[in-house]
Order: sequence, then C-alpha cells, then structure tokens
Amino acid sequence: MERRSLGTSGLQVSGMGLGCMGMSEFYGTRDEQESIATIARSLELGINFFDTADMYGPFTNEKLVGKALGGHRSEAVIATKFGNERGEDGSFKGINGSSDYVRRACDASLERLGIDHIDLYYQHRVDTSVPIEETVGAMAELVAAGKVGYLGLSEAGPETIRRAASIHPICALQTEYSLWSREPEDELLGLCRELGMGFVAYSPLGRGFLSGQIRSLDDLAEGDRRRQMPRFQEDNFERNLELVERVTEIANEKGVSAGQLALAWVLHQGEDIVPIPGTKRRSYLEQNAAAADITLTQEELDRIDKASPSGSAAGDRYPDMSAVNR
Repeated sequence: MERRSLGTSGLQVSGMGLGCMGMSEFYGTRDEQESIATIARSLELGINFFDTADMYGPFTNEKLVGKALGGHRSEAVIATKFGNERGEDGSFKGINGSSDYVRRACDASLERLGIDHIDLYYQHRVDTSVPIEETVGAMAELVAAGKVGYLGLSEAGPETIRRAASIHPICALQTEYSLWSREPEDELLGLCRELGMGFVAYSPLGRGFLSGQIRSLDDLAEGDRRRQMPRFQEDNFERNLELVERVTEIANEKGVSAGQLALAWVLHQGEDIVPIPGTKRRSYLEQNAAAADITLTQEELDRIDKASPSGSAAGDRYPDMSAVNR
C-alpha cells in the first residue's frame, strides 16, 4: 500500500485507511472478534490509518480499536474525534466545542484507546455556539502537552476552516466524498490545497450504496441508520440505483467491482486525498484494498464522470443538513 502525505503537515499515512465506526454501531450487527481480525488484516495489507470517534458505540469503538492495536501501536496512525456529545445510555446531548470539554474528551479517548497520544484529533462537528478559535486553541494546547500529534476538522465550512487554520495548523479535513457526494469539489478541495491540508474522504463508497450490493431497503438490517437517510428513501433510492448501474457497467468492462471502481476514482482525484472506507469484515476489506492497485486512464475517468456527474445523486446526505459544513 502506497503512503500519502496529509497536506504539508508531515504526517504520512497509508493511501487508504479503515473507517471503524460500523464495527460498533449504526450499520447492523456487530462481531467483535471479526472486527479485531479485520483490523489485524489491515496491517498485513499495509493499511496503517485507523479512524474512530468517541461517539461511536458510544465509547465502545475506541475501546475496540485500542484492543485490536494494543500490540501494534508503533505501526498504526490512530485518528479519533470529539464534539458529538453522547451519554452512556446512547442519548445525543448535542455538539460541544467548549475548551473544557475538548480537554476532558481527549483524556477520555486516550484512556479508552489505551495510548499516550492521539496521532490525529478531529473536531467531529462544528459547535456554532462556541468560537472556533476557542475550540482550536484548546486543541492546540493538547498538541503542546504531547497528548495529540496533529489537528483535524470534520464537516467544517470554508470560513470556519480559515479561522481555525489561523490559530494552529490543521493537518486534515475529513468530509464525505464519493461519486455520489462530490460537493467538496466546489470549494473545499481547493481550499485544503491552498492551506496545505490533506483531505480524508469518509463514506467513499456512498455508505455502501456504490458497492452495488444494496438493491433494496430489505438488504439493510432493521435499525440500520441508512434506512433513515434521504438517499435511501423511495424515489431517491431508485434514482440512485440507476447511478450505481451506470458505474457498474464501466466496472464490469474493466473486470473490477463497482465498489472497487468507486474507490479507485477517489484515489485518482489527488495524491492528497485519503479515502477511509469502513468495513467490519476481512473479505470486504481485501476487496477495498485491491482498489489501490487499479489504474484509470483519462478516458475511463471521463466516462465515470459522465456516468456520475456532480449533483447526480438524489436526496440529501443526512436528514438534517443544517448540522454539517458550517
């Protein structure tokens, strides 16, 4: 697996990371033993960049990642997030970016992960009630204290990013980016390059939709979070299925899966972009990792662009889009 630099920060990670959220919550059933085996297999495949957050579980995903990487700390780049505050009972308390909460959240994450420093620490969502300068100032203190290596933002808007970067260098922006979520191309990718930031693409498989394995809502377990997302609803679902079929046709001609083609496309959008597809099974992990070896010609990239142009996905990414890109 190739290594990519996250902007000009100096932090190098595998060209593809592993999103660990689904191992603990939101996407159907859980199997801790298989999840730990999947993380171990990632290291064997050269994937060293692992993404988690305190809210996943809640709190249990960091423990799982820490357990899986316990004997491999020197091989791993661990990224986690704070800001979406939850209770032990799973309740959502809102977004919190206060300086006191930043410090408490970091200490709690370090304890759950069983490590002495977090390699990349993101603000998961922007707290509009707290100046970003206060939040990033507190995050910068964590860097000075040796508890955090690099700082990141997730789902932040251009103005917020600029203000944050004026307080402390921001290593990476994490935002949804895929063939059906191409909004970052409008402004965010260019801004990241201007400011020397890397771009971490979450949900590069469109929450699994671009894999071609989801043909109806019946393919999703009861309680799966995606059942509530606009792009998986009724007419939107059918229109988005047409998009996947166009991508699948190109993939079949190339002898790869639709998901692999979608991942390869993200990887070809710039060497400063690192996709972090999530999976909790070794078989899917291996399929995803193989996408890093796929070369796309300019003609193929043009065909893919025509099959899934910006804005072609039907429906919003989240039920409440007011909570993102602020």
